[in-house]
Amino acid sequence: MDNFTAPLQGLKILDFTTLLPGPYATMLLADMGAEVLRIESPNRPDMLRGLPPMVGSAEPVSAAHATINRNKKSLALDLKSQEAKKIIERLLSEYDIVIEQFRPGVMEKVGFGYQNLSEIRTDIIYCSITGYGQDGPLKMRAGHDINYLALSGLASYSGRQDSGPSLNGMQIADIAGGSHHAAMAILAAVYHRQQTGRGGHIDISMTDCAYALNAICGANALANGQDPEMEMELLNGGSYYDYYCTADDRYLSVGSLEPLFAEAFFLGIGHPEWMERVLESDQQESLKQDIAAIIKKKKLSEWNSIFSDIDACVEPVLNFSEATESKLIQDRQMIASAATKSGDTLLQINTPFKFKGRKNKNHQAGSTLGADSRSILESLGYSSQDIDRLLANKVIA
Repeated sequence: MDNFTAPLQGLKILDFTTLLPGPYATMLLADMGAEVLRIESPNRPDMLRGLPPMVGSAEPVSAAHATINRNKKSLALDLKSQEAKKIIERLLSEYDIVIEQFRPGVMEKVGFGYQNLSEIRTDIIYCSITGYGQDGPLKMRAGHDINYLALSGLASYSGRQDSGPSLNGMQIADIAGGSHHAAMAILAAVYHRQQTGRGGHIDISMTDCAYALNAICGANALANGQDPEMEMELLNGGSYYDYYCTADDRYLSVGSLEPLFAEAFFLGIGHPEWMERVLESDQQESLKQDIAAIIKKKKLSEWNSIFSDIDACVEPVLNFSEATESKLIQDRQMIASAATKSGDTLLQINTPFKFKGRKNKNHQAGSTLGADSRSILESLGYSSQDIDRLLANKVIA
C-alpha cells in the first residue's frame, strides 16, 4: 500500500493478542497502513492458526488466520525469558503502540504491563482488551462473546419469544465491541498524543462495549423504565420489519418502515389497503401473519423480480456465496487476494475502507509463527551469532 491508500503509514504497533478481538482490531489498522508486529508465544501458538479449513498447497495455513492476521509480521518470543525484556525494550524505540488481551495482571507478571512499559517509553499508547475490564467484580472471570452479550442485556431481547435468545452468525461483542472500539480508541489516543505528547492506558471491556450497543432500546428503557422484550420492539420483530419465508424456503427481508417505503411495499405485494393497519398496535401480529402468507406464495426469484425496480427497502437474504458473487460486493472490491510466503495466492474478504476512491486489493497473508523473528532482530542490531543463540535457547522461534 502507498501513502495514497494507506493513511496510517508510520504507526507501529506491538500486538500481543490472539484469537479474534485483538487480531481483528490490528487487521483493521494494518489494512489502513499501520505496521503491526505480532509478539507470539513459541510454546502456546495462537489457536486460530489451527482452525480449519487449511488452504494453500505449498504450506497449508488456516484461512481465518491468514485473513485476520494479514499484513502483519510475526516474532515468536518467550515473554518469560530474561532476554525478552531486552528485546521488547529495543522494539519500543520504534513501536510506540501496544495492544494486549490477557486477563488483568498477566502482562504485569511477566514485566510488560502498562506501568512497566511506560517507564521505558513515556508516550506509549497501551490498549488492553478484556471481557469485563481492568477493574470491577468480574475482571478475573473467563468469558466469551455469548457471555458478554448475555450480561450486556442485548441477548434478552434478541431472539424469538417461542425459542428464546438467538445465537448470531458473527461475534458481536468480540468484533463490534472489542475490535472496533479498540481501533477507534487507539486512533483517538494517537490524536491526543499528537496534541499533548502524552500516551496512556486504554481499558476496553467487551461487555462495556456490548452494553453501549443497546443504543435505541437502551435509551428508551432508561427513559421509561421498561425493559425491551423479544418481538415487542419496532426493530426486533414487534412490527412487520422482519424476515419472511418464500415458497422455495428462502427469505425476504422487509424493512419498509417509513410511509413512502411502506406504501411501495404493500403495493408491491398487492395489498395497498394494509397500510391502514401499520399504526394500529392491535393489528401487528395479524398483519405479520398476513404478510407471511402472501410472501409464502411466491419464490424468492419472483419477489426479486417484483421489487427489483421498487424502492421499498426489500431485499433477498443471500447466502455467503451469493453475496460474494453479487455485483454489489464485486463492484465494491470486497474480494481481495493475499499472497502467502510460500507462494500461494488466497482469496480473502477485503478491507471495507476506501480512501479517495481506492482500496488495497493485494495483501500479505498472515505470517507463519515466527516468520519474521530473524529479520526483526537483525533490524534491532542483533548479530547472526546472537540470533542463533536466542534460537538455541528457545527465547525466539
